[in-house]
Amino acid sequence: MQALTGDTGVAERLSDASQVADMLRIEALYAQAAGQAGKVPSELGEAAAKAIEGATIDHDRLMRAAAKDGVPVPDLVSQIKEQVPGNLHDAIHKGLTSQDVTDTAFVLAARDILESFEALIKAVVAACDDLDARFGTNSLMGRTRMQAALPIKAAHRIGQWRAPFADHLKRLNQLRPRLFKLQLAGPVGTGESFEGFADEIALHMAQELGLGMPQTPWHTRRDSFAELANWLALVTGSLGKIGADLTLMAQQGLDEVAMKGGGASSAMAHKSNPVSAEVLVALARDTALQQSGMTLALEHEQERSGTAWTLEWMVLPRAMENTGAALKTAERLLGDVISLGEPNSSKKL
Repeated sequence: MQALTGDTGVAERLSDASQVADMLRIEALYAQAAGQAGKVPSELGEAAAKAIEGATIDHDRLMRAAAKDGVPVPDLVSQIKEQVPGNLHDAIHKGLTSQDVTDTAFVLAARDILESFEALIKAVVAACDDLDARFGTNSLMGRTRMQAALPIKAAHRIGQWRAPFADHLKRLNQLRPRLFKLQLAGPVGTGESFEGFADEIALHMAQELGLGMPQTPWHTRRDSFAELANWLALVTGSLGKIGADLTLMAQQGLDEVAMKGGGASSAMAHKSNPVSAEVLVALARDTALQQSGMTLALEHEQERSGTAWTLEWMVLPRAMENTGAALKTAERLLGDVISLGEPNSSKKL
């Protein structure tokens, strides 16, 4: 069903290969920052950073190890150390923990994906504006509780579709500083493993990565990830509203909208199924399910949770891919509308 409900761009950015590339970048920056801060000699840090950047990773081996260890970082570090001189080992990963690397890598991916979502939301708003310009003065029967109520203009319904997205963009801007933060806290989240150099190392890494400085460690504080899941559910929910309305408007007998590219039936040649509109509803509902999973994943027990952490990896990528698919589907669907409402008349009861 990837062709129907997937988003190859989001999937690629969250792929194992992409995440490993980010992890290597983080490991190299850490070695460099440790040298600049004085945790290790500066020349050692620079040499280690260059060696990490040039490392070749056996992805098959890494995935096998990740299945055993629950996270790819231990074997990633082992593979790096196998390829570099032993005198560089003290500058490689020492002080870090797997969660520092994986959390920061996910934040980097989320930043790129959310930038693309911002552009897609603006495209959906533009598609609503175009629909309004083409059909806004047409008449529709307003419906409450799915029953005929009073006549309205198509502009009213289109305006209701468009309205939430300005707030979603505001919420995204508010979320960014809480989400786009470096993770650097060490094995038990206290930062003591950095031997007093945590702030200097973090400042260098945050500047190079374009991330915010963490005010406190967030190994077990996952509210920004839950907020991200909430935001994704809000966006897909608003898109699902558009899909639900168009699905109902396309019913034979109502015929309040006509769209290009309807889906065919294997048994009933007369049908043109509003597949894209239906997909928007399904994606919204599935994202709401993932949002509830992320709320459950807030319970990171003690200083690190394997259970809640794994649950995040299961639900957040799916919610993000759902959102990308929904935004692209909605833009395309709105552009496929060829008639909406009735010109210069009111729909009869």
